Amino acid sequence: MLSKRWLCAAVFVLLTASAGIVTAQLSPDEELGKYLFFDTNLSTPPGQSCAACHDPAVGYTGPDSNINAHGAVYPGAANTISDPRFGNRKPPSAAYAGDSPILALVKGTWTGGMFWDGRATGSRLGDPLAEQALGPFLNPLEQNLASPDDVVSKVEASSYSGLFTQICGDNTVSVSDRYDCIGRAIAAYERSNEVTKFTSEFDKEILSPLENKGLGLFRGKGKCDRCHTSTGKKALFTDFTYDNLGVPKNPDNPFYNMPSEYNPDGVNWIDLGLGGFLKIKAEEGKMKVPTLRNVAKGSCEVEPDNPECIIKAYAHNGYFKSLKSIVHFYNTRDVPEAGWPAPEVSQNMNTKELGNLGLTSAEEDAIVAFLGTLSDK
Repeated sequence: MLSKRWLCAAVFVLLTASAGIVTAQLSPDEELGKYLFFDTNLSTPPGQSCAACHDPAVGYTGPDSNINAHGAVYPGAANTISDPRFGNRKPPSAAYAGDSPILALVKGTWTGGMFWDGRATGSRLGDPLAEQALGPFLNPLEQNLASPDDVVSKVEASSYSGLFTQICGDNTVSVSDRYDCIGRAIAAYERSNEVTKFTSEFDKEILSPLENKGLGLFRGKGKCDRCHTSTGKKALFTDFTYDNLGVPKNPDNPFYNMPSEYNPDGVNWIDLGLGGFLKIKAEEGKMKVPTLRNVAKGSCEVEPDNPECIIKAYAHNGYFKSLKSIVHFYNTRDVPEAGWPAPEVSQNMNTKELGNLGLTSAEEDAIVAFLGTLSDK
């Protein structure tokens, strides 16, 4: 079931669109992107928008406690009992991704692109974020629209069609160009100061002694800063590279039970990440380093007094159900007594920056406390 939070956001945006209300701080292309992001009519059957998997209230990721507590991947618009349709990975955050470069090999390390596996390379549009925004519309496991023409036709019939024509052109412009314009507009909204805010306690330099201790551990003994870069006035907490952390399979992932049309490997499916996309064995198992901005936003672990807080899931497959558990995994993955299950992909694992960090439980708690300061207000 979709969250009340998402439904309220969608209704609000559609009502303001109908009334011709334009948010003052957004440019026209950003405003168009906002309408597109929350439009529940852009799926078959209607009912699923981008926000269904990328809810602002929880940091533009999955908003459903029940889903996050189990498989952590979200159903598509056409999901039914007789024809189950789920994605294969947890929704990453749609915020703080605008600086990801075009996927390229930089000093021997693949950097950039979008999606956990980098398949939205950015090479076609010159913008990985815009290419990623177009992916779910035509994915039968997500918004399930038939073609770019189908998407454009639905937008033309919307209450914000005038703004769409203003930004993307009328029907004298090719469907493919107008479709690409939709992706660019969504990317513009995701880059806007309504989504990528930099308004957290970290940005305001309001940290408690415990949170400051966590920041020191994050940059030091915990080695988190090696990939989740925290320096600079507007630190993004990612370096846009890819890593195999040795995360175990999530046995609750519904993708294992998908029809063979979508998952011919069934329960034997292995998520090879970047290496699967690039068809390079040395990259198998590597997933994109996510931003840690808003990683705790809306989580009952960090916001227990929030009546609408949820269980959040972490890692590409949502195996971990708390920040404490994933920090503990980083700390103890290679400690036999910790008892972690085998990694899904054992080759190409990062053994330099995690596995046996020697953090105490109190030090893990301090890092979790620091991560709570990255939530936008």
